[in-house]
Amino acid sequence: MQKTGDPIIVEETYATTPSVVWNAITEIDQMRKWYFQNIPEFKAEVGFRAQFLIESGEREFLHLWKVTEVTPKESLVHNWRYEGYPGDSFVTFEIIEEEGATRLRLTHQVRESFPKDIAEFSRESCSGGWAYFIKMSLKAYLEEKYASGSVAQRLSESSRALKERKE
Repeated sequence: MQKTGDPIIVEETYATTPSVVWNAITEIDQMRKWYFQNIPEFKAEVGFRAQFLIESGEREFLHLWKVTEVTPKESLVHNWRYEGYPGDSFVTFEIIEEEGATRLRLTHQVRESFPKDIAEFSRESCSGGWAYFIKMSLKAYLEEKYASGSVAQRLSESSRALKERKE
């Protein structure tokens, strides 16, 4: 990904509440089910840092994240870099409430170019990865979570979400 390119933007709409989507993108136990299984810890708090290793073929990429902005149930921004590689970027998750649903918009903006000669840093690889996470993995996770839950469990979660909305 290069600084001169447009940001990657991926959107998906989910048949659930903003609170449910917020929890899925900020609670570590949920994040491990649809995002990266080996994230050691995560907190939606400005200044929180996380690092975790992902292997891709013969390469290892130590992901370095730092949360830079948080507006609960609306947006989360974190800096995204890799140890040992040039490049710097920001990832923004925006939650948009729609009638009977919630839209999630992910924007990945490069601030300093990543190496052109490493396939994992190509625009195509990053775009494909985000499409997988947002349009497939998170969507399947949310659908499975609510399809397999009991009616009482879904009502309890809906009630909690409504209560949170009123606060």
